[in-house]
Amino acid sequence: MSKIWIIIQREFMTRVKKKSFILLTILMPFIFAALIMVPLMLATIEGDEQKTVMVVDKTGRYVGSLKSTANYAFVPTADNKDEFYTEDSEVEAVVQITADLAKNPKAVTIYSPREVKAELLSYVETCLGEQVRREKLSAYNIPELETIIADIQTDFHVATVKRNAEGDETSSNTYIAMTAGFIFTFLIYMFVMSYGGMVMQSVMEEKTNRIVELMVSSVKPFQLMMGKIIGVALVGFVQLAIWGVMLSIILVVCGSVFGLSAAPAVPAVAGADAQMAAVAQQAGGGEAAEIMSALMGLPYAELGIMFVLYFVGGYLLYASFFAAVGASINAQEDSSQFIMPVVLIMVFGLYAAMYSAENTNGPLAFWASIFPLTSPIVMMVRIPFGVPWWEEVLSLGLLFATSMAFVWISARIYRVGILMYGKKPSLREMLKWVRWR
Repeated sequence: MSKIWIIIQREFMTRVKKKSFILLTILMPFIFAALIMVPLMLATIEGDEQKTVMVVDKTGRYVGSLKSTANYAFVPTADNKDEFYTEDSEVEAVVQITADLAKNPKAVTIYSPREVKAELLSYVETCLGEQVRREKLSAYNIPELETIIADIQTDFHVATVKRNAEGDETSSNTYIAMTAGFIFTFLIYMFVMSYGGMVMQSVMEEKTNRIVELMVSSVKPFQLMMGKIIGVALVGFVQLAIWGVMLSIILVVCGSVFGLSAAPAVPAVAGADAQMAAVAQQAGGGEAAEIMSALMGLPYAELGIMFVLYFVGGYLLYASFFAAVGASINAQEDSSQFIMPVVLIMVFGLYAAMYSAENTNGPLAFWASIFPLTSPIVMMVRIPFGVPWWEEVLSLGLLFATSMAFVWISARIYRVGILMYGKKPSLREMLKWVRWR
């Protein structure tokens, strides 16, 4: 055990001292924060230039419905002139209406020397659609018909609440739950692939430099492999912890300085969702309050614990495979054919997770969350929606049992392959290595 600990220390210290690791660890939170905050800042910036849009209304009935806004000034004109499309023209677009839109909805066209902006297109469609609606209603000659229709139209918003057998209620939101599940799913996918690849790269480097020949004279191949796997895992946990702390601080500072908020804060007090919902209701309610209440209803403790367990289990499973591959090949280009099946399995897991989000209790979601090779990815999507405890226990049990089996198989391949050079082994040869005593 002491030898494994020495290898863990060596693997950990070697990686955390690299300039690339230090730079990536420091810069990545700022990059993430920029990806979150910059779009929010840009969204608050409104252009002060009002663009001119000419309106050619042959009917004379619709030009009045196109009211000028802060971004667009609608100017009536008699003809669609060529001078509107010159390089020095200040005209953004030309709206041309040639006939009664109630009878011919296609009688309106927007001309522009460039692609028409979605904002302008949406505004024109809304204004003209509302005018056509009013004209059609007035054609019925029913007094106050528009008022009657507006009165009978009701916007329904159905609240969703999770309730257990004891009567405890928690606010829920399908989209919030899906987003949370996908975040944890992509984190596991990226980190398992990234840190698993580190293990393979480390093994290949030592094998290529023949350093491993000296190392196996003092330690067993199994100890060497496990030391590398655990050492890289610790590097990953340290890096994730630093990123989490730095990103939280950066977002809080940016939010306070620029008056922006990327997401509602999550309190650490368990069972505070009901209190939060009450406070939000007293404060006026609304969509933001509903989102806040739904965020409060997420099982953060369960998500955190399961994320760690599935990350550890998934990492052990795939890292042991990567270690075996790194020990078996002699060149970087040979790794692609060995890695491709793993990549395909994990990509399948991502697709299964996406489709499972629509039906978290369906056959695809259930079996993909039980199958050890895909369970670390798919199960994280299901947890925010609620998963029976026996499914979680079964999934984790199969995952860790399979991980231990993969570690044992990979160790037997590793002990032989690490000292073999100049030849790319076939699958049959690798199976023989597993059976060797």
